[in-house]
Amino acid sequence: MNTTASPKTPLPVPSGDRLEGRSRRARTEPMSVLPLGDGLYEVESASEQTYLVDLEGGRCTCPDHVFRGVRCKHIRRIAIEITDGRTPPPGEITVPCHDCKTTVFVDETDPGPFYCETHTIWPGDTVVDRETGDRLTVVDVSVLRADAVRIGAADCTVAEYGTNESYNPDVPVVGAVYPHATVARHGVVPESLKVYVFPRTRLEKQPARLGSS
Repeated sequence: MNTTASPKTPLPVPSGDRLEGRSRRARTEPMSVLPLGDGLYEVESASEQTYLVDLEGGRCTCPDHVFRGVRCKHIRRIAIEITDGRTPPPGEITVPCHDCKTTVFVDETDPGPFYCETHTIWPGDTVVDRETGDRLTVVDVSVLRADAVRIGAADCTVAEYGTNESYNPDVPVVGAVYPHATVARHGVVPESLKVYVFPRTRLEKQPARLGSS
């Protein structure tokens, strides 16, 4: 799985702190941290050297740790970035949101697709079908994959359905209805409330309208 490194930059030194040696260099030197999963991180240092850190084991491949056995600046930098929310803790990785590319922290075992808080959809949200431009209302967000859910009337899976073939088959499916029911003399026409199933990546969340709750 592709993960994203934190920006390579120095970090501010808190006012009043009397940091010395490795603790100060862990902040003042430009470094980037790439979470790899399984508690492992890759740190690119100011010298362009890259070191592998096992954070939970307290180990780093840099000479300072290997030959001196000290808690090096790379281990310290990861701890600082986790505390500051720049880098995810062990068990999580950094990935881009599918819709806006904002980085988010997710469980390293989550298959995706991944969405930031703004673009995560919930029942009741309004979405737009990327293929037709139609607006729909979400009624269900499933964990089932598009290649595992069958459309009875079409005798195929959601992934195999003609207009869905360009979307990844392993994404979850979402159930949605068209928002305007057809009302006849004797009430709502049942067919107008039919739930349609889409691959999650086919739907784009719409911002809430002003005044809506």
